[in-house]
Amino acid sequence: MKTYHKFIITVFSKSFLYVFFVMFSLVLILNILSELEFFRDINVSLYLPIYISILNSPSLIFEMFPFIFLIGTQLFFINLFNNNQIQIFKYSGLKNSKILFIISIFSIILGIFIITLFYNFSSNLKNLYLELKNNYSSDDKYLAVITQNGLWIKDSFDDYVYIINAQKIDNKFLVNTFITQFDSNYEVIKNIQSKKINIENNEWIAHDVKIYQNNESQEKNNINLYSNFNYEKIQSLFSNLSSLSIIELFELRKNYKSLNYSIIEVNLQLNKIISYPLYLSLMTIFSAIIMFNIKRYSSSTFKISIGLFLSVIIYYINNFFNVMGKTEKFSIFVSIWVPLIILLLINIIMISKINEK
Repeated sequence: MKTYHKFIITVFSKSFLYVFFVMFSLVLILNILSELEFFRDINVSLYLPIYISILNSPSLIFEMFPFIFLIGTQLFFINLFNNNQIQIFKYSGLKNSKILFIISIFSIILGIFIITLFYNFSSNLKNLYLELKNNYSSDDKYLAVITQNGLWIKDSFDDYVYIINAQKIDNKFLVNTFITQFDSNYEVIKNIQSKKINIENNEWIAHDVKIYQNNESQEKNNINLYSNFNYEKIQSLFSNLSSLSIIELFELRKNYKSLNYSIIEVNLQLNKIISYPLYLSLMTIFSAIIMFNIKRYSSSTFKISIGLFLSVIIYYINNFFNVMGKTEKFSIFVSIWVPLIILLLINIIMISKINEK
């Protein structure tokens, strides 16, 4: 590796790490304040809110990496501008496009590291965070999971415990469902088998029902069952995909398909992760182009302010496309890749005269 390569990568890494630790500190402080509010009326030791805040912070930082790269790139160029190192590079025959190429490739490498190591690490911590916090939540006695054997729900209602297993979900219906009702001591009271249950509301309507109780069975056309779950709540339970590693996301996708459950959000998450290194590199290039165009301004505060302003705009554009993807207004390609294509085209248009700056 050439000397100027090492120098550029070292300065860029220091700027990136500086912004990373500043952002992490801010996220951690805000997390601690939020958890202290959550545990305000719960008797726990002070270390617990701090501990679970540490567990939750990496997954939040993962979402902020595009802006960390943008602002980190700004700091990198501010250092070069302030020390007149850009001019020294020019006199040595090193063009601006070459500097841009080096940091963009390095950003892709960092991005691959982030999705392969940091993401899986943060998802494991997020999963632990959710498990710990669920112990202090009012919903801790309710549970819903998806496995290869279908949808499983543990529910409590009117001093009874229900274990529910459905083969698949068809729109707002559970298909081929088997329900076991227990008393508070987990003694079996009866079993209920239904071909189709409408779960649109908390009052479920079961069709084509067979009830097994005291070694006898009876059939009914319809019965009403009451639950803490409904279709909307079941959907929301599986929306926190940041607690799953990449391997677990593929496994969940497989289970969703076997259950006939929508895989839109899982596909969105996987496409987001796959596209992340490209996204981070494009943000680095975009930030560098902006810095070359405003380098005549001496105020570093002004330059950082522009970066923060652009970060907010990019965030809301991406969030808009993401929401449209989740609600299936846009395809997965449009919601994930079109914003990147737009950012790529902007970079291509603006980069044409970069060596003249």
